[in-house]
Amino acid sequence: MANNISNEPIYHTLSEIRLRKAQLLNDITKDSNKMTALWNGVFHKPKENATPTQRFSGMMSTGAGVLDGLILGWKLYRKFGGGKDFKLFGRKKK
Repeated sequence: MANNISNEPIYHTLSEIRLRKAQLLNDITKDSNKMTALWNGVFHKPKENATPTQRFSGMMSTGAGVLDGLILGWKLYRKFGGGKDFKLFGRKKK
């Protein structure tokens, strides 16, 4: 294979084309495997063998976060719309 001035390979036989095709397929496969490994390393956390104490601690932390969110939501509801014209749980006006 020889390159001309525009850097395009010149193929003289079908076997040269097949060889180049096989090389390109091999390179594409290697790059695909590398990208898959990088993608999984970034976006998928490896599973850890957590002890029961760690699982309990995680549940407590999650529960505290949910409770904190509920309290914040209730406070915002009361401050911005709960006590005025919009009554979701109050008595109906006659």
